[in-house]
Amino acid sequence: MNRVWKHRLFWPVVTLVLLLVLNAAFNPGFLRVTVRDGHLYGSLIDILKGAAPLALVALGMTLVIATRGIDISVGAVVAIAGGVAAWMIGGSLVIHDGVSTHVSRFPMPVAILCALLVAMLCGAWNGALVAWVGMQPIIATLILMVAGRGVAQLITNGQIITVYYAPYFTIGNGYVLGLPVPFLLAAAVFVALLLLVRRTALGLFIEAVGINPAAAHLAGLPARRITFWAYVFCGLCAGIAGLIVSSTVKSADGNNAGMLMELDAILAVTLGGTSLTGGRFSLAGTVVGALVLQTLTYAIYSVGVPPEVNLVVKAAVVFAVMLLQSPEFRQALAQWARRPLPVQEATR
Repeated sequence: MNRVWKHRLFWPVVTLVLLLVLNAAFNPGFLRVTVRDGHLYGSLIDILKGAAPLALVALGMTLVIATRGIDISVGAVVAIAGGVAAWMIGGSLVIHDGVSTHVSRFPMPVAILCALLVAMLCGAWNGALVAWVGMQPIIATLILMVAGRGVAQLITNGQIITVYYAPYFTIGNGYVLGLPVPFLLAAAVFVALLLLVRRTALGLFIEAVGINPAAAHLAGLPARRITFWAYVFCGLCAGIAGLIVSSTVKSADGNNAGMLMELDAILAVTLGGTSLTGGRFSLAGTVVGALVLQTLTYAIYSVGVPPEVNLVVKAAVVFAVMLLQSPEFRQALAQWARRPLPVQEATR
């Protein structure tokens, strides 16, 4: 029992369960999942679908943080990838034999591939600045965070690009085997990454680089290449999230898409027990952290918290969970609980 109590996933999982119970208390049908037209519907399915983009970005962020880095440009990369895909697909109206159809400007697979390649290029830019130039990660990614927003607005010409090509909507709104496609994409990335870092030596290499990059380099590990590819993978995850976001809303907004997603991703990673100082990381914890944030957002709206204070409530819950995860705080709390009572109180 003591091992369960001290496990880094204990409090995030407890928080997730409590939030689910809170939602169920205010919404009697919250836990109900129904099947319509062969698809699963319900609040729980909505949470899984809504958490998918954040979980993807957070998974990429986990590897970057594990290498003792940070990437605050992922929100801009989400906007860039969504903008590239929306611009290349578009969906011009064509009337043939009296039938109106929307035709993609470029084949959809080509548009998706280009969007992901651009996102990986953004990650490669960050990785090169950090691994090869030696720039501080927060400064290197801050450059793309600022410039990337401008690039996204250049791609969209400062306007919201509306997508009319129906097949593209499957990425954000489609279902496969009854489950939403965004959830399946996030699950596929999670499983593939988990197998890669736990069934091969890559996970140990990443942890070694994060704990001590100089020692890892002296031990013969390609520390710079590992760091570089961690940022490339983070860019890829942000690109997939950008496709989901733009497909869900059927448009691309270079100014607002992915706004502040980098902060939620960092919160999800830290909620899951990954240390910001690098080293050991938890992919499962990151997914739980993303689900906690999405469920918390759902709970805030379900309870009826005014929009102007919902960020304060969100910050307070995250702060409480982080305190409970701290061994030092739990030890101080235990010592306070065991303190001897004053003489007057003891004799009452």
